[in-house]
Amino acid sequence: MSLKELETPAALIDQSRMVRNIERMQQHLTRLGVTFRPHVKTSKCVQVWKAQADAGASGITVSTLQEAEQFFAAGETDILYAVSIIPSKLERALALRRKGCDLKLIVDNVESAEAVAGFGRAHGETFEVWIEIDTDGHRSGIQPEDALLLSVGRALHENGVRLGGVMTHAGSSYELNTPEALAAMAEQERAGCVRAAQRLRDAGLPCETVSVGSTPTALAAQRLDGVTEVRAGVYVFFDLVMHNVGVCKIDDIALSVLTTVIGHQIDKGWVIVDAGWMAMSRDRGTSKQSCDYGYGQVCALDGTVMTGYQMIGANQEHGIVALAQEACADAAGQCDIAERFPIGTKLRILPNHACATGAQYPVYQAQNADGEITGWPRSYGW
Repeated sequence: MSLKELETPAALIDQSRMVRNIERMQQHLTRLGVTFRPHVKTSKCVQVWKAQADAGASGITVSTLQEAEQFFAAGETDILYAVSIIPSKLERALALRRKGCDLKLIVDNVESAEAVAGFGRAHGETFEVWIEIDTDGHRSGIQPEDALLLSVGRALHENGVRLGGVMTHAGSSYELNTPEALAAMAEQERAGCVRAAQRLRDAGLPCETVSVGSTPTALAAQRLDGVTEVRAGVYVFFDLVMHNVGVCKIDDIALSVLTTVIGHQIDKGWVIVDAGWMAMSRDRGTSKQSCDYGYGQVCALDGTVMTGYQMIGANQEHGIVALAQEACADAAGQCDIAERFPIGTKLRILPNHACATGAQYPVYQAQNADGEITGWPRSYGW
């Protein structure tokens, strides 16, 4: 099947770009002397994970237990569930471990630590749990110097739980856009997590693993002393947010949405396509960045960027493509819209956020260097 024959909207993976992105990250972290544990929440796709493993990745990170179940069934046993565990999900976690999955859990509070310990005692299971560290004030976790860190560590270690290490995610790196700022955030992330690990060890508590990571900080890191592993996810596809952050070029973005022109609004300078927010997602992650791409950057069928053209609006099944600034306000531009984008024209739209756009589809259409297209299923749910 060719691109022209695909029904639209469709989620396209450019395999050559994807492999290049995988190799870039893996080679960078290998040079820095750390293990790489990719986050599979971006792709939720076994074929993508296999490409990461083939390049040298070890273990995976997941954001849902459904992902853990999917990838364990596909053959991966070393899995970090990187969302603070709640009691209602411990039964599923136990089931995975009883089947032979080396599932690690995380917590950032005493209540959750005690719940894991109590559940483990009741079921004769020694869970491995890592403590989440807050190194940038972005989301959850315990600050490295907080007394709570040792309280949580003791609640785990002294109650039959294996305290496996610490982990952090510098999500605020997405708000940066210079090499200097990204390098500084990468060092802040590293230093904070290493400090937390040292405090645990100084208190007589075990802390084997020191895990850090986000796509921007992983690529910006210049040294990773004291870190044992790095995690990152969106790097495998990249997206327009990552382009604005400065860690990829437009032609590194490996995920796009194939769409078809279905109409025009000549007086408004609009091209109507069959990919709305159900195809692109509602993510407007570039709206507060240096360049706002609307709902996505428009490209020709061959992937060539059509400078100035963006998806400026989106309804459920309709997307609106126009020039980002002038929107064809002049008469010549109004005439050119229908001539340049005839009904039936196929376009590609680069997404703001690859994770959110991928989540709209049950299958990717993966195109290799020869133009051959293969369907790669992706998973859903929690």
